[in-house]
Amino acid sequence: MDLSLILIIVCVVLAAALVVVFVVFGRAEANFTFDIGGAAPRASGGSDSSAEKKSSSRLIGLAVAVGGVFSVLLARLWSMQLVSSEDYAKQAESNRRSVIYTQAPRGRILDRKGREIVGNRASLTVVAEGDVVDDTVEVQLLANLIGMPAQAVRRKLQDTTEGFQSPRTISVDVSRRVVAFIGEHPEAFPGVTVQQRTQRSYPYGSLAAHVVGYVSTVTEEQLEASKEAKDGSVSYRSGDVVGQSGVELSYESVLAGTRGEQTVFVDAGGNVLDYSTTIEPESGSDVELTIDVDVQRVAEESLERVVSSQSCVGGSVVALDCTSGEVLAMASYPTFSPNVFTGGISQADWDALSAEDAHYPLMNRAIGGQYPAGSVIKPLTTFAALEHGVATGDSSWYCSGWWSWSGSRDDGTIMKCWEESGHGGVNLISGITYSCDVVFYEIGKGFYYSDDPEGMQETFRAYGLGSVSGIDLSGEAAGRVPDPEWKREYFKSLGYSDEDSSWKGGDNCNIAIGQGDILVTCLQMADAYCSIANRGPAWKPHVLRGVRSKVGDGFVSEYRPEKIVDVEESQQDREIVERGMWGVIYEEAPTQTEHWTNMSVSVAGKTGTGEQTASHSNACWFGCYAPSDDPKYVVFANVDGGDWGSTTAMLVARDTLGAIYGEPDTVTSVVATGD
Repeated sequence: MDLSLILIIVCVVLAAALVVVFVVFGRAEANFTFDIGGAAPRASGGSDSSAEKKSSSRLIGLAVAVGGVFSVLLARLWSMQLVSSEDYAKQAESNRRSVIYTQAPRGRILDRKGREIVGNRASLTVVAEGDVVDDTVEVQLLANLIGMPAQAVRRKLQDTTEGFQSPRTISVDVSRRVVAFIGEHPEAFPGVTVQQRTQRSYPYGSLAAHVVGYVSTVTEEQLEASKEAKDGSVSYRSGDVVGQSGVELSYESVLAGTRGEQTVFVDAGGNVLDYSTTIEPESGSDVELTIDVDVQRVAEESLERVVSSQSCVGGSVVALDCTSGEVLAMASYPTFSPNVFTGGISQADWDALSAEDAHYPLMNRAIGGQYPAGSVIKPLTTFAALEHGVATGDSSWYCSGWWSWSGSRDDGTIMKCWEESGHGGVNLISGITYSCDVVFYEIGKGFYYSDDPEGMQETFRAYGLGSVSGIDLSGEAAGRVPDPEWKREYFKSLGYSDEDSSWKGGDNCNIAIGQGDILVTCLQMADAYCSIANRGPAWKPHVLRGVRSKVGDGFVSEYRPEKIVDVEESQQDREIVERGMWGVIYEEAPTQTEHWTNMSVSVAGKTGTGEQTASHSNACWFGCYAPSDDPKYVVFANVDGGDWGSTTAMLVARDTLGAIYGEPDTVTSVVATGD
């Protein structure tokens, strides 16, 4: 019966009851007495406290109360029928309908030649209706079949994140044996079916794992952020699989696609009665990266070989097209397999990836690893000295293997050159080529007494140190360019005295050779060398080449290069630095040179070794660009825990640059030690 009709009947009954009450009991009792003798009536005084009078008062009160209820019911009926009828109709219709959601296949991730780095594969998935949870026997049978605790199966059956009427996902990537058993025994598994869905696939295994990233179930933080997102942003539902790092995260809105929706009619118990409209899921768009699979593979293999053979902690290498900022290769070691996150990562796998002795394989060391720069910063120190007049092209010094502030061995400020036997007479060019520390100690001292004592820091920042490049990957670190203000604030916060927190001349000498408190990333140094190679500008590094069209082979969107650095240096100053870096490759050491003379292009570069005092280990570096006379590529490598840059990072950079030109390093001789 309609609710409105019931209310009307109730109101009529109450109204009739009120009429009866007033007819039968509602007579008022007069407080008068009459004289039989015919005289005029007179009041007898007092009040009537008889039982009849009290009963009458109660009845009047009841009548008022019933009248109030009657009024409220009429008001509510009027509100429902006239004012809110449309809202109630909408609610009723909403309760009749429910939506089942279907995730869309994600777009593929391709290399610059269209080769699939990340794709989608078919996955056999066991799903079950929600009411299966009420059958204890079936739950236990299903748990035994797929090798999962019964309690875990029960929790999955109670999970409504994919929609109340949607089948519950029990297990993904099940074996053909499980599929066959369920198909052969349908009577034992009512409400249980096997669906073919898609999961992420990695044809090249862990190749470029830190670049492409991984996917997993949406987090609470992402759900909250999605609720607050503006129009056009991706909206999530609990249970969605989304990008968590790398390209998967950076280009989530492009890769995710649009989920499918099917509207169904349900009864009061939630059972599906009929099907209404259906919106098919739309797969995400494919993205093409700047990465070259062949160069990436060689870079990763070389990095792993060097790190493992010399018992190092880890390392990274970056190869850039310095004319556009395109990243041809970006490798970090130790690495991980994105495939372990497919279908949900196990606790054991997560613990292994998070263990301290695993050396943080999820961290992309190329953009997030911060280390002392060592001697690879010396070309920038040289530019600073020339720009601010601390040194000139005619400046020269004598290296005896040690240096002190006053020139005396007895003043307590002895600082050594890495070549303790000394380099003899040196100038700026040979100071870069042979990485003579004495030259740069003198530059540090010169800045301490100059009119612009922070000139070195200004030059470092101009080349991008101390700030992020803005690469289209998450996790980039800014590094650090220390100055007097930073030192004072930092060391005072640790409780040091004013004297110990003040900037000293030795601090200048340290940062001049890439030591002390300065920190850089591999990508930052690669960007700085791009500016040197290009004689001024450097372009924002990026891994996206474009978003593929779903029709045809073209792009619907392409990455537009953006200039992030443009440093002006005089032609004469550039020639000094370039000549010094060319000498590193072809003059510093014969055993180093022979690794490069078998290439068809000339190369300019710099070795470096920074001391990490906290871990009592070295940060080993090598950076280069080629061709040196018309630069196109910059390669930078870092090895954490090696002995020298020339014996570790140089080998990785040589292999990577060789892969770009198709000219592998065939020299097997051991490189002489050198900074």
